[in-house]
Amino acid sequence: MRRSSIIAGSSGRQSVMALRVQDNKMGLQTPQMKERGTFGKLNMSKPTPGTSERKVSFFGKRTSGVGGSRNSQYGVFGTEKIKDPRPLHDKAFIQQCIKQLCEFLVENGYAHNVSMKSLQSPSVKDFLKIFTFVYGFLCPSYELPDSKFEEEVPKVFKELGYPFALSKSSMYTVGAPHTWPQIVAALVWLIDCVKLYAAMRENAPSFDDGQNKGGEIDDGIVHNKVFMDYCVKCYEQFMKGGDTFEELDAEVQSKLKDLFNIDEFQIEGLAADNKRLHEEIARLEKEKENEPDRRVSLRNVKASLQADVQKYQAYLANLESHTAILDQKMEGVNEEVETAEMEVEAMKQENARLQHIFDNQKYSVADIERINHERNELQQTINKLTKEVEAEEHQLWNEELKYARNKEAIEMQLAEYHKLARKLKLIPVSAENSKGHDFEIQFNPDAGPSCLVKYRTQIKGPLMEIINQTEEEIRKATQQKMALEDTLEQMNVMVVDKKSSVKTLKEEAEKLDDLYHQKLKEAEEEDQKCASELELLEKHKQLLESGVNEGLSEATNELHDLQRQYQVVLQTTTEERRKAGDNLHRLLEVIASHVLSTEKYLEEQNVKIEKDYKEFMSEDLLSTLSGILDNYKKKAESL
Repeated sequence: MRRSSIIAGSSGRQSVMALRVQDNKMGLQTPQMKERGTFGKLNMSKPTPGTSERKVSFFGKRTSGVGGSRNSQYGVFGTEKIKDPRPLHDKAFIQQCIKQLCEFLVENGYAHNVSMKSLQSPSVKDFLKIFTFVYGFLCPSYELPDSKFEEEVPKVFKELGYPFALSKSSMYTVGAPHTWPQIVAALVWLIDCVKLYAAMRENAPSFDDGQNKGGEIDDGIVHNKVFMDYCVKCYEQFMKGGDTFEELDAEVQSKLKDLFNIDEFQIEGLAADNKRLHEEIARLEKEKENEPDRRVSLRNVKASLQADVQKYQAYLANLESHTAILDQKMEGVNEEVETAEMEVEAMKQENARLQHIFDNQKYSVADIERINHERNELQQTINKLTKEVEAEEHQLWNEELKYARNKEAIEMQLAEYHKLARKLKLIPVSAENSKGHDFEIQFNPDAGPSCLVKYRTQIKGPLMEIINQTEEEIRKATQQKMALEDTLEQMNVMVVDKKSSVKTLKEEAEKLDDLYHQKLKEAEEEDQKCASELELLEKHKQLLESGVNEGLSEATNELHDLQRQYQVVLQTTTEERRKAGDNLHRLLEVIASHVLSTEKYLEEQNVKIEKDYKEFMSEDLLSTLSGILDNYKKKAESL
């Protein structure tokens, strides 16, 4: 490793470095940051074939320099705001972040009691305690200042390299529903930083020891030397003003191909398979999003069935009650039938007795004529009495009709009275205007005329008292009305003054109305256009659904194969990430040594400049300049 050349190169290019690098702070980075190049995500992918439009080195995506643009090389430079790609509006994601934060605090012995419920909407004081506790793993001597914490916390996240801005106002409303998702996501990012820092401290081998062993890992690939040589060459070319490193990329790719024994045809095949698998995964995820949620439909069916069960239970209860009523009626009918049967049996016995008497009795002709004459007289009497009964019944019916009409009229009057009393808030007793008096009339036709005297004494006295009070209130309201009319006249004068301003506002409103109609017309045209596009998309969707349904079983099998392949790729990627972490640690140590040497050089230069400044200031320049001025004056006078 050529550390001396790096230090020397940087010392010789001091002025250039001051122009090309805006900030020498390097924040702590984590694998969560997006688009970091070499010092960000550390995607140690194998070289892709030369068919893509943009050449990518084996360190990941990079357009210039060692990683990304120079202003965002370490993830903390530049002023461009990055949109947060995390689903902060997804409740499930936020609950997962809260769970991670709670588990971290509990596992690491947080002094205060925390739970999932208390972390749903914490106070500003609780947030500051949690932040100080978590940040203490990175900076054990850190203490949060008593004032201006709203500036201190975003500043700490910015120095650590958090890619998304935290506003000062959000520090005052930490537990608000629109602020807490951003804050808890930032705390989870800080927890990942702590875990990465702890892993680097535990598994950090000596950089020099690794180089003394030849830079070999378990599979025998000379990885460290290739990586560090590439970084040194790129940095030297960068310090000389270079922005592109195609030659170095090609050289590194050829070395890696030789080390890994890579077949170009195999790479192209794997790239095609990878592209096809990604497209298949995207298509299956889209199908999964489009298909209806079976749990929702089953829950709806369950709710419908439960409602039907409740209806059937109510129906069965009604049937049981109806059956009980019918059983009671049947018992009564059976009793009546038994009574009727007993009466029929008694009548039969009586008829048999009378028939026996009739058969054994002998009547004379005079007896028969007397009996017939008596029967005729009795029949005439029965007819006369029947007519009298019918006349009485007719008269009784007329009286009942008259009584029913009078009763109905009285009930209508009572209903009108009760309606008016409820409207006047006199009924019931607890009404506003009843004042504890019962103004309700319970109609009872059997009580007779005495009930009228009772209701008259019950209602008339309190009602007259309420009427007198109401008239007094009406008199007061009339006086108040006259005062309000005077006020109204004054208000009318003010209204006349305001009409001119209202007229101006109406003209502006008409202009705004015209503009609104114009915008509405444009929106309708846009809606019609969207409707036509939606119809075309629906047709296209139907065609796609017909094709998807045919190959669904095949896609499911391919998905299982993809999942198995994904597990293999995931294991490979995990191993590559571990290797990349080791390389990053070694590279950071090299950069740290370079920074120390640069600082040492700058200190020496400062000492030298201070020494030269003191020597320069020790000279008596004023006397020299005075002598020169005198000589010029003499020459000017001589001329």
